[in-house]
Amino acid sequence: MFVQVIKGRTSDPSGMRAHVEAWSSTVGSGADGWLGTTGGVTDDGTSIALARFESEEAARRNSDRPEQGEWWSQMASLYDGEPEFWDCTLVDADQYGDPDAAGFVQVMQGKATDIERARDVMASDPTDWPSFRPDILGTLWVGTTGGDWTMAIYFTSESAAREGEQKEPPAETAAVMGELNALTAGEPTFLDLRDPWLISP
Repeated sequence: MFVQVIKGRTSDPSGMRAHVEAWSSTVGSGADGWLGTTGGVTDDGTSIALARFESEEAARRNSDRPEQGEWWSQMASLYDGEPEFWDCTLVDADQYGDPDAAGFVQVMQGKATDIERARDVMASDPTDWPSFRPDILGTLWVGTTGGDWTMAIYFTSESAAREGEQKEPPAETAAVMGELNALTAGEPTFLDLRDPWLISP
């Protein structure tokens, strides 16, 4: 899987959402290899989107289509300034329920000092997440070889997520989280999407 992350600021969140949702029924219908998009706008106007494709090649083919270029020119006008892009070839997804049914999505972004070690640590996590945190429907972690990473966590609701945050994690889980924190350069940023865009083919 390949994921492109797009982040910027907007003064028109409703217009941006409408334009993104229109893409799936128009331009998106011809996007070979498109798997879905998660996105939204935070309360302070930060916009973020994670577009999933079967491969980097599929994403490139979509970008090269004239209709995609026309759609993007309109999308670009909805940003306040230039958005940032990350092409993520490192992708790990976990699903415990239906992420597309999430009522709240939290996106974290940071930079790892050793991105491959961070992936290994996450892969070795022994936590039984459905039992420990039934409010989590799934996660999508993506990264670049340069160490930048983005993680989307799909929750049943914001209230359930806040309640779950208060739970004391098992010792094994705490150890994994501690090592991941040690592999993070600086403090990660958190983006709360209270009205997430969850779009699939």
